[in-house]
Parts: sequence; C-alpha cells; structure tokens
Amino acid sequence: MANPDPLAALYTTAQVRALDRAAIDGGISGIELMERAARAALDVLRRRWPQARTLCIACGPGNNGGDGFFLAALARVADMQAHVIATSEDSTGDAALARERCLREGGQVTLAASALPDSDVPDADVYVDALFGSGLNRAPAGDAAKLIAALNAQSRPVLALDVPSGLDSDTGVAFEPCVRATATVCFVGWKRGLFTAHGPDQCGERSLATLDIPAQVYAQSAPDAALLQPQALPSRPRDSHKGRYGHVLAIGGDLGAGGAVRMCGEAAARVGAGLVSIATREANVGPILAARPELMPHGVHVPRNLEPLLARASVLAVGPGLGQDDWGRGLWQAALPAGKPTVLDADALNLLAATQRALPSDCVLTPHPGEAARLLGIAIAEVQADRFAAVRALAQKYRAVVVLKGAGSLVADPDGRVAVCPWGNPGMASGGMGDVLTGVIAGLLAQSLTPFDAACLAVGLHARAGDLAARAGERGLLASDLFPYLRALVNGHFLRDRP
Repeated sequence: MANPDPLAALYTTAQVRALDRAAIDGGISGIELMERAARAALDVLRRRWPQARTLCIACGPGNNGGDGFFLAALARVADMQAHVIATSEDSTGDAALARERCLREGGQVTLAASALPDSDVPDADVYVDALFGSGLNRAPAGDAAKLIAALNAQSRPVLALDVPSGLDSDTGVAFEPCVRATATVCFVGWKRGLFTAHGPDQCGERSLATLDIPAQVYAQSAPDAALLQPQALPSRPRDSHKGRYGHVLAIGGDLGAGGAVRMCGEAAARVGAGLVSIATREANVGPILAARPELMPHGVHVPRNLEPLLARASVLAVGPGLGQDDWGRGLWQAALPAGKPTVLDADALNLLAATQRALPSDCVLTPHPGEAARLLGIAIAEVQADRFAAVRALAQKYRAVVVLKGAGSLVADPDGRVAVCPWGNPGMASGGMGDVLTGVIAGLLAQSLTPFDAACLAVGLHARAGDLAARAGERGLLASDLFPYLRALVNGHFLRDRP
C-alpha cells in the first residue's frame, strides 16, 4: 500500500488510535508521543503568539490532559508562566507521568472545582484546551463544561490540542458546550471532523503535527477520506479548437429564474467548455444574449423542442432555475434518457426525490443538506449529524458521484471514496453559488474529466474562487464575483496560493 500524503489524509478516531498503537508497538513509547505532542504545541504557540508569556492550560484526566501537563512543563523551561486547571485530582496512564513532570518543573495545578466558583479563569496571554481531545461523542458535563464555558467567555486566544473539546472528531458536530478555538494543532493524523459541519468554525486555524511517526506506520491502513489539494488543468496544445472541449447544454431558467441558468452556462464557459448552449424560457433569450453573447440560448416551449439541442450536446447541466411545474418536469424527463454525462442540481434533485428515475451512467448530483435529506427520505438533522455517512449513502443509492454542499463540502463516489473541501467561506451563502458550481462541474466534464475528478476539481476551484473574491469582504459576495477567479484558477494561477 502506498504511503498516504499526511497533509491530505483524513482519518476516523478509531484509525488514529490504531496508528498510535502501531507507533507504540514499533518502539515509540506512549510518554514519548505525549512529549512530542507537547513540543509541537509549544512550537505552534511560539509561532502564532510570539509575545505570549503566560499560559492557562485546562487539563482533563486522560492523554489529552497529559499533553497539556507536558506543555506546562516545557513552557516553564522556556521561561513562560503556566497555570494548569485540572478537572480531576488524579490523571491516568502516561498522563499521570506528565502531571508529575509538570509539578517537578514548578507548575501550578489547581482543581477546577475550586478554581471556578464564578465560572472564571485566571488571566493569561493564551489559553490551552487539553480537556478531551478526540473521541468524545457526548456533551461535556460537570467541571469540564464549566471550564469550556469560561474559555469561550474570555477574549484572549485559545489553542486546542488535537481537537477542540466538545467537537465530535468523526462527524464535525459540536456538542454544547464546545471550545471555540483560535487555533488547533492536530496530532498524528487529521481527524476528518475538523473539516466539515461545525469543525471549521470550532477549530480556527488548523495545523498538523505527525510527531515524527515513521511513514511505514501510515502505510499499514488507508485513510477514510482525503482533503482536496489545489489543482488546475494542463495547458492546451497550440492547435486546439472548440470542438475538442465539449458542448455543455444548461437546462433551466423558468420565468423569473433566468439568471440561474445564465450563471450556470457562463461558469461552464469560464472553466473552458468549448461551446455552451442554454435551453430556457423564450423570455430569457434576449437578456442572456445581451449579458453574455458567447452563450447560445434557445427558447424551449415543450420537451420535444429540446431534442435537437440534446443531440448536439456532449454534457448536460439540469436544474438551475428549472422549477417543478409542468414545464420544468417535462424538460427533466426529456433530458435524463439522453444518456449524456449529466449534472443534476436544485429542482432537478427535488424532482428526482419525488419520482425515482434511472440516471445516466456518468452523473453528478449536487445537493445541499435539505435536498440530500429529501433524496434519502430522512430529516436534515440526520444528514448533518454525519455528513460522511450521508454522502456515501447518496452515492450508493443513486450510483452517482455526489457533492454534499455546505461547510466542508464532501464529494463521494459509489465505491465509497470521499474527498473533503478545506476552502470556502460564509460569504458564499448567497443566491446563485450552486448554479455556478453546477456549471463548473459540467464544463470540466465536457473536457473529458471523469465524474469524480470533475466534481473534486470543480468543488475546489469554486471554493478557492470564493475565498479570493471574499478578500474584499464576505458580506455582499455575489456568485458572479467568482468568474474572473475561476478562469485564473483553472489555468493554474494562484496554484500555490491557499486563499
């Protein structure tokens, strides 16, 4: 088995525990791993907050607390003041040895029961969360919950060790309460929950410390998922012509929704589709031609008007502004049997949820959580409770590549592969963003990418373009603001610039 890229590999909590055990079985003691984690945390502290001189470290009874005790000892050796608040009188396993080391170095350890009579914490330059780490699958309670509330109430920065306490490291669901960290240093391997659902908000700036575990340890098992990496398309040969790069047909734009299908079509063109046609209401033809004459809009009154357009197209993008009345349903029913590589979005997904139909073999579905819930016949809360399980279930049920949109968008195929997007921002929660993503996927399919590769590249391009556009501010970000950045990114500009 090839060694996974540690910067891209995402693991479940159980997988990371197995890596820990394999490293220990290979000769690295548990206490040595704990000290390495503490040294990595101190490195992050010095880099992130070089002026910090006082720390307040909240320690639980287990190994995460041990990391915190070791950090306190190392900090004092580095001439920093470290005050430890512990939730228990005793620590377990290797954490007990770390606690002894902390006390030997002159560290102050106060029990949370006596330190928090008023739900407050001592003053410090930086606070450190070493309460639970990974594996917590319930809401924190008792003194730990009080400590978390106190950490969240103060205004100084918080560094979380491994995982913010209260965050489910497998799903990214934040229990109440949950530490809202300024930065998180993750140990051994990325936990997949740090990158989706509530994970990005709770983690803040993320960094990974593999603790010098040998590569052969990681080679023993495949990660559960992978982070998307910055990518672009290769340069084209000089004798290129538009016929080489596909013909996208975007279908949608009911009355009052012509902008959706127009943005979808332009997105496909901006990432390099050779030709883009649009099947829409007659009323939308003039405005689309006036705004973007490179697109080829056609007024379609009834499904049979779609047939010549389907015959010329190589890829279909169905759903932006489509609606669910007789007009939209008729076009949807006519498009699916064409057998062309197809992207389904918006009302095309709602129609599919209401009436199951056979899908083309090369198909990409792009639901947001509400649409995903309808497609699976479950509640939205169930989708968000485990986004990894939901996206895999959708891919298997529909035998298609699925993009589950949201914070930390996921891409899955029917074989269980999952990729996670680490980019994107809240400014992208605005109308038309999904229409643009649909067009980007279709434009890449038209250039002969496989459905999974097209979806992965498109999700990354879309999110990175959103981050670049948001440099002027997240509020007020429009879907069309992404177009110049999409063109730059797909051509390799900003390839090493992680916005």
